[in-house]
Amino acid sequence: MRWLRNVWHLGRKEIASLGRDTVLFLFLVYSFTFTVYSEATGIDIEVRDASIAIVDGDHSTLSRSISAALRPPWFRPPVLIDRADLDPAMDSGRFSFALEIPPGFEADLLRGLQPELRLDVDATAMSQAGIGDSYIQRIVLDEVLAFLKSRGIEADLPIGIVVRAWFNPNLDSIWQNSLMSVVEQITLLSILLVGAAVIREREHGTIEHLLVMPVRASEIAMAKVAANGLVVLVATAMSLMLVVRGVLTVPIAGSVPLFLSGVLLYLFAMNSLGILLATIANSMPQFGLLATPVFLVLIMLSGANSPIESMPPPLRLLLQGSPTVHFVDITNAVLFRGAGIGVVWPQFLALAAFGMVAFMVALARFRGMLARQG
Repeated sequence: MRWLRNVWHLGRKEIASLGRDTVLFLFLVYSFTFTVYSEATGIDIEVRDASIAIVDGDHSTLSRSISAALRPPWFRPPVLIDRADLDPAMDSGRFSFALEIPPGFEADLLRGLQPELRLDVDATAMSQAGIGDSYIQRIVLDEVLAFLKSRGIEADLPIGIVVRAWFNPNLDSIWQNSLMSVVEQITLLSILLVGAAVIREREHGTIEHLLVMPVRASEIAMAKVAANGLVVLVATAMSLMLVVRGVLTVPIAGSVPLFLSGVLLYLFAMNSLGILLATIANSMPQFGLLATPVFLVLIMLSGANSPIESMPPPLRLLLQGSPTVHFVDITNAVLFRGAGIGVVWPQFLALAAFGMVAFMVALARFRGMLARQG
């Protein structure tokens, strides 16, 4: 009980200290509001307003329906050009896509042949090129199937494909971007706040005050973890409800309390890591230089922006020790797919294990730092 009482009082001191740090407090508010909103709405990996040219050598009903189907908001109204002007237009960057429909395309299709279309893509904008390519192929396929159906030929096709997009039926990137931005802010702030608290104690000389008090190193460390974790937890809940669900109108499929329980374990792991980094650095600039690459590696290799399955097998195995990978899995499973604890308990267990190991290592270094200060 004495240990808990000391942690409680030290934690209150940490929260009061954070409240007096106006710059850090405003940065916390800014990160979970404007940053989440701007990253969700400003980073768009979908095709929007792409320029496209069409070389219509067929001038048939089907070619005109394909041209009409390439419409906003994905594409600008197609520009009809001659074949001789196609290569110079692509070389000059005038068009991102150019679709060439050969003469006799509709007639060959009706005769049961397999006519080919040519699609030129400006791949300098790699993401738009890959996604736009699939958009155009899908649009052309839909128009061809509709045309054959109107002629009573669709029944002769060997196979039909029905696509169902689960969990994000409109394929809206804002849904994914907003939640992954919240994950980024949790990771950044959990490391930054607790690390700044340790560095601030050392630079302001208040660490000596703690050394003469009847408190243990574990109580000081746990107070910093609990207090700063509580602040980030409250900010996360408010950002999720007010910004993600309220302003961005992103639906939350699963249990928010279950997600926040995962946040709590993740904060324990990240705050422990922040204390560990703060015991290595001697000043706030050094801590920033040390924490920045750690944060970038955790986020870039978390599976938030690129799937873990596409990474090399040795790296995939190594990343099973990353708490951010498991937290991203929890976020997607609970908030998108509505999963319960029966699905995500392995990730919860992994976060708890990493947090305990990180806290024990950080506590050992923190004790050493206090001994040197004393």
